[in-house]
Amino acid sequence: MKSIIKLEELAMTIAGIYLLTQHSLGLSIWIWIPLFLAPDISMLGYLVNTKVGAFTYNVFHHKGIAIAVAAAGYFFHSEILLTTGLLLFSHSSFDRIMGYGLKYSTGFKDTHLGRLPEGGKGSREKA
Repeated sequence: MKSIIKLEELAMTIAGIYLLTQHSLGLSIWIWIPLFLAPDISMLGYLVNTKVGAFTYNVFHHKGIAIAVAAAGYFFHSEILLTTGLLLFSHSSFDRIMGYGLKYSTGFKDTHLGRLPEGGKGSREKA
């Protein structure tokens, strides 16, 4: 992925994490570390098949859904919804830095950012 796109995703990740510090629900940093990685549980959908796996992964990694959840939390004064949306957004931006994009139903390695390399690393191209 090109460096400029990675920098943009890094800025979004940092902004999201900053907002999470403002809406931390009073939880310890040690709780937030596994929570930050929790959206990856959605990969369990791949145990069913690639279509279900792509769907579940994309629901938990779609920035539009994350923004909608955060906005709903803001408008309905629900700190949990707001924080959940911020967490999903930050995690998704972090994944994009690593080269992981939204999935196609043809396989986990087929993403909207291109095909993941065989080594499993997210980065596809040197910028």
